[in-house]
Amino acid sequence: MAKPIVAVVGRPNVGKSTLFNRIAGERISIVEDTPGVTRDRIYADVQWLDYDFTLIDTGGLEPDSNDSMLKQIYAQAEIAMETADVILFVVDVKSGVTDTDMQVANILRKTKKPVVLVINKVDDLKKYGMDVYEFYSLGLGDPWAVSAEQALGLGDMLDELVSHFPKDKDLNEEDDSIKVAVIGKPNVGKSSLINKILGEERLIVSDVAGTTRDAIDSEYIYNGQKYIFIDTAGMRRKSKIKENVEKYSIIRAVAAIDRADVCIIMINAEDGISDQDTKIAGIAHEQGKACIIAVNKWDKIEKNDKTINKYKKEIETELKYMSYAPSIFISAATGQRISKLFDMIKAVGENSTLRISTGLLNDVLIEAMALNQPPAEKGRQLKIYYITQVSVKPPTFVLFVNDVNLLHFSYKRYIENQLRQAFGFMGTPIHFIARNRSEKD
Repeated sequence: MAKPIVAVVGRPNVGKSTLFNRIAGERISIVEDTPGVTRDRIYADVQWLDYDFTLIDTGGLEPDSNDSMLKQIYAQAEIAMETADVILFVVDVKSGVTDTDMQVANILRKTKKPVVLVINKVDDLKKYGMDVYEFYSLGLGDPWAVSAEQALGLGDMLDELVSHFPKDKDLNEEDDSIKVAVIGKPNVGKSSLINKILGEERLIVSDVAGTTRDAIDSEYIYNGQKYIFIDTAGMRRKSKIKENVEKYSIIRAVAAIDRADVCIIMINAEDGISDQDTKIAGIAHEQGKACIIAVNKWDKIEKNDKTINKYKKEIETELKYMSYAPSIFISAATGQRISKLFDMIKAVGENSTLRISTGLLNDVLIEAMALNQPPAEKGRQLKIYYITQVSVKPPTFVLFVNDVNLLHFSYKRYIENQLRQAFGFMGTPIHFIARNRSEKD
């Protein structure tokens, strides 16, 4: 079951970003930066009580000088609303109810989605307590008074928020399908790829029920294996979203990646790798998803004997933190290498669920330490006593050491490389957890 998605919406200067940062940056946040990843702080993975969810900052509902206010508000709010399970609507107690707040509230009511109305900047309840009642006029139920700046009232508001999350269903139902998210910036050929797959040698194609996301799920069977393709390409016309089209492609990617087993990161061969590509790829990497880098529109590139090596070098440089991810050069228009792509999807999906016995792991660890002695710092040398695998998707290993502070990133990367050399793990990231343990233990 995918984590619920919460979109924070509101007009400028209501403290929306302050609220987002307060929720994401405090102890309830489980976000962790990964070395080598260019991170866009548009989203955060958050934990509150026993609930995990993804919080998305929509960046503010600012009017476009070339369009009417209502049209621009609708264009931006619509994307956040379609993606989210619950919407946090932030307003400002000091400004009172504005015309813009009313316009946004009208849009939110029509979505039929749960909306939590947050009255921000209530720094003094005695002073502003009566002003809160004005916001009942928005017709969105009880308002929740908070101060994002001073962290007041956040607990009760978050309790209300998580009460609206969808209830888990069919958690025990067996499902052997591989869920594949096709992600990338707009106009790289995501929909074209899925349409090509579904249009050739079609065996079973049907809509998969149960998702409220904007992404479209399509079921397909190839060589006896069931796949569910998640298309994230449902972007509105550029003329409608204007400069925000790139930003909101990340929102859609977050929703799709969370539900996927394998992510196909599509790159436009004609454009090369952009900053937006690295951000979207970084999300999949951070979420621990098995990944394939698919360079599309390969049929449109003039080639010589050095062309493919040039592109591979660019991938290695720009996506160096994803060196485990295989690359493939395809054409969604002609179907070039689509069958090979299926083989790759199945392989990386299986690798993400690969389990290695504790005995074999420790044999590799002992040999690795013999070849490259663990580092020392201030007279203390790192000792690794034991390694064991604790989970899959991605493969996750616990290292028991004498001092976790001595286990530097470089030596952890060395151990990862030794495991990959021994067991493969093509296409999937590997996670490590370090635990202190005495030699006597």
